[in-house]
Formats: sequence, structure tokens, C-alpha cells
Amino acid sequence: MKSIDDKKDNDIIAGRNPVTEALRSGRNIECLYIAKGELSGSARVISALAKERHIPIKEVDRKRLDFMTNHASHQGVAAIAAIKEYSSIDDIFSLAESRNEKPFIIVLDEIEDPHNLGAIIRTAECAGVHGIIIPKRRAAGLSGIVAKASAGAYEYMHIARVTNISCAIDELKQRGCWVYAADMDGQTYCTCDLSGASAIVIGSEGRGIGRLVREKCDAVLSLPMLGKINSLNASVAAGVLIYEFARQRMNLCAKNGG
Repeated sequence: MKSIDDKKDNDIIAGRNPVTEALRSGRNIECLYIAKGELSGSARVISALAKERHIPIKEVDRKRLDFMTNHASHQGVAAIAAIKEYSSIDDIFSLAESRNEKPFIIVLDEIEDPHNLGAIIRTAECAGVHGIIIPKRRAAGLSGIVAKASAGAYEYMHIARVTNISCAIDELKQRGCWVYAADMDGQTYCTCDLSGASAIVIGSEGRGIGRLVREKCDAVLSLPMLGKINSLNASVAAGVLIYEFARQRMNLCAKNGG
């Protein structure tokens, strides 16, 4: 029963006992994988522990588990562990306060590609973002792939994981943030005053921002689409918008005075 658990390169825990202990210890687990046909005995107990902690459970082919665990003795059970502890929304606001800055927060509505999440974390850290909020379900978490894609920026970024994005947006608004959705049919992004306490919501790669989440936002920002394609990669769109926020917060003007 081998546990494969390298913080930087590999975040897989393999084997029934190692996975059980990881769950009981309270460690942040992104997802539990159980081989098809193995949901009995101790695997059922493991599944129940995961359900108690609201951890997603996926039944997969044994061959996939073999590949994921590099053919370790997984006994039909493996888990993906988070590479670091998640922060809270309070942590994000505390950081902004400690810097004597207005909060600058990114909210990701079901970003599923870990490469996109890593790229957004990297851009956000470089642009002075105080924290990122992600959902617990149907979204990439802090995996080894994210760590690599972020070029280590995840170590310096507060990342809060919440059960409900809509409720998180309500909290941000109650705490003084103006919340913007990045979506189509909104105001051109560079025509808005983005210098105050702000949060920007970036939608998933395929579906964009959910209807209920969009309705919670105070305004919608759009990027001009001049070609045949009507959308950008999520991390690219996030990068453009994040740096417009940063430009305005730093009071940097274009050469022509705009």
C-alpha cells in the first residue's frame, strides 16, 4: 500500500489505508477515485468518509488508477490531495488591510482546466491580487499541475475554496466590494472605473459564468471581439482584465493621457 505524495510533483495518495488516514486526519482532499466494482468493504467506508467531508467521488476504470498511481498498489482506491492549505475569505481581506489597499479579488466560477487555474494564479500574484476564490465542486483545485502552471505563485496567493460561489459574492458585496462579471454584452472593460474595492468573476472554459452568478454581479465587463471567434481562453481573458484593474489602481495613464 504505497502512498505517493510529493508536494511539488505528485499529489496522489494510493491504497486504502493511506487514503483512509488522509481523510481522517482532515487533510485537504480534492477528489476520491474508486475503481469500478470496488465499492464494497473498506472502500465503502472510505466513500462514506469522503461524503461526510463533501469530497467529490469518481468511479473510474482500474487502468486509469494504474496510470494515475504509476502502477502502485492502490487496491482500487486513490485520492488527489491539495498541495497547500486553503485560505479563507477573511484571510484575503486581512491581507488587503495589512497592505493598506482596497481589496482586489478574483472569483473563478468552475474553472476546470488546472493549467488555466495555474496561469490565472500566476497573473494574479504578479498584478497584486489579494486572493482568489474557487468552488469546491466542478472545478480544478490545488493540484501538482496547478503548482507547475503557476510557476510557484500559488505559494504566495491566498486561495479560498467555498461551497457556493453566489453566497461568496454576497459576502464580498456586504464587505464593500463591487463585483464585476467578465462576460459578453457588457460594458467595454476599459471604460469603467475599476479603481475601488473590486472582485472580478471569470467563468468556466465551456459554459462561461452561470446565470445565477451573473445576476449576483453589479456589472458586466466585456472584451472587444474583432475576429471570427467570440471568446478568449479563460486565463487570457483573466490576464487582460486583471491588468486593467491593476493599471487603474496604480493610477497609470496611457501615453495619450487616456
